[in-house]
Amino acid sequence: MAADFNWAVGGEAGDGIDSTGKIFAQALSRAGRHVFTSKDFASRIRGGYTAYKVRTSVDKVQSVVDRLDVLIALTPRTIEENLEELHEGSVIIYDGERTTMQDVEIPDGMIGIDVPLKRLAEEAGGAIMRNVVALGAACEVADFPIENLDSALEKRFADKGQKLVDNNKEAARAGRSYVSEEFDHEFDYDLETTDEDYVLLNGDEAIGMGAIAAGCRFYAGYPITPATDVMTYLTGRIERYGGHVVQAEDELSAINMALGAARGGARSMTATSGPGIDLMTETFGLIATSETPLVICNVMRSGPSTGMPTKQEQGDLNQMLYGGHGEVPRFVLAPTTIAECFWKTVEAFNLAEKYQLPVYLTADLSMAVTEQTFTPDTFDMDAVEVDRGFVVDEADIDDHMSESGGFQPHEITDDGISPRAFPGTADGAHMSTGLEHDEQGRRTEDTEMRIDQVDKRNRKVETARKREDWSPREFGDEDADTLVITWGSNEGALAEAIDLLSEDGPDVRVLSVPYIFPRPDLSEDVAAAENVIVVECNEQGQFADLVEHDVLERVDRINKYNGVRFKADELADEIKATLAAEVEA
Repeated sequence: MAADFNWAVGGEAGDGIDSTGKIFAQALSRAGRHVFTSKDFASRIRGGYTAYKVRTSVDKVQSVVDRLDVLIALTPRTIEENLEELHEGSVIIYDGERTTMQDVEIPDGMIGIDVPLKRLAEEAGGAIMRNVVALGAACEVADFPIENLDSALEKRFADKGQKLVDNNKEAARAGRSYVSEEFDHEFDYDLETTDEDYVLLNGDEAIGMGAIAAGCRFYAGYPITPATDVMTYLTGRIERYGGHVVQAEDELSAINMALGAARGGARSMTATSGPGIDLMTETFGLIATSETPLVICNVMRSGPSTGMPTKQEQGDLNQMLYGGHGEVPRFVLAPTTIAECFWKTVEAFNLAEKYQLPVYLTADLSMAVTEQTFTPDTFDMDAVEVDRGFVVDEADIDDHMSESGGFQPHEITDDGISPRAFPGTADGAHMSTGLEHDEQGRRTEDTEMRIDQVDKRNRKVETARKREDWSPREFGDEDADTLVITWGSNEGALAEAIDLLSEDGPDVRVLSVPYIFPRPDLSEDVAAAENVIVVECNEQGQFADLVEHDVLERVDRINKYNGVRFKADELADEIKATLAAEVEA
């Protein structure tokens, strides 16, 4: 049997696909198995194909693959959509009593398990539990102890009363019993359980958790796919630490509320996706000019315009680097794993306050909605360090007063970082404006002061280049002639791709870059390689353009922009094909 097990449930939006998949993923993680999930969902509330896939193993898994072992098909289209991933021996669980499923044809070599999901659910207490019946059937097929499913059901329905929990447990057992009694077949699956303890979360949740750990106490946002889960995670949690979540009427209000809270001294953030970033751009300039520390999370999706809101893409890089009128100093951080979403969120808050400028924290849809297992010590709260930067109080504020006795929040300094006084600090009253200003924050059109302030604001970036570590993460064969460079959520697929390549393909060195601006100098790495390939999910190769700009050499590109994330086996094939094309050329 396969080293890992791949399961999916598919149907129409509104069929409870997401909750069903999450219950099974939680059951597997609670059984001490590693989990990596992926979602395919339509941009509508009801109707349209949607699926939730789970890859699980006792070993760490970091990517999706082109294989499905068990598929719960709630619609005929589910089988059609996943046909290429099904293989000989794959099991398809469906309800043949449903009108739409009565004439379903199971592909040759696959095993159809016809289970009366709705009827068994009604007998257990309600048709709404038909998906749980299917989960019970899947447990029997995969030889997975149903007691692990019980704990996930308890977590899901505990707040709705014990009777509902018991009904769902009964429904799951009905599905398991039906398969056991009605199908005389030896399935090839045996899901081993372990005593390991894992945390299961997605990228949006990791960002929310990182914000709380970093001391964020105000969040303002407007719901938008796929960034909404950041706000959902924070709601009800940040309040425990004295913080507040505000759902604003639109993206403009959200970023301006966050700006106001940051001016008031609170660690503050907002989160949105591409269209929201467009709307926030004007305020982004105000944040930079007023030197207000603020974290703006951009969870990328397919664009432009409304694009494909529920599909994968990394097309916002240029917008984050260059968006805004005038020259706006900023940082752009791009976590490359779900765990790094947590740590880079903490870092984003520290950088924002240390250098008093806006920080883009960017994830993408695949990372945001993917759930993955981690050991609890991956998120060691004791290792979180909070650095609030150059803050002055009553004891040293006199060192930063003008000749006329006013505090200077935009004081010209050698490193570009001015003193910052929280509201209420004695003698710290000041103003900041989006107009060009002098050291006290008063508007000015003085030409020399204009030059001084522009140079000062940009000098902060140069200071950060020297003081901070912008190194990429490296894995693979450090002596390989082939260098692959990537950013964002592609790291996991690449890590598994080079494992596949190590069997019969070329040796590969990988640099995964979590810093877009400032970013590491890759000149020596590129010069040392015979072949350089940049992998990203956009058509134009926006990060490849940056690499070429920095190193003054051409690179090969692997680009994907059909709305679907990279898979490990796909990337391995693409790398081999790219290198073969180089040889032929």
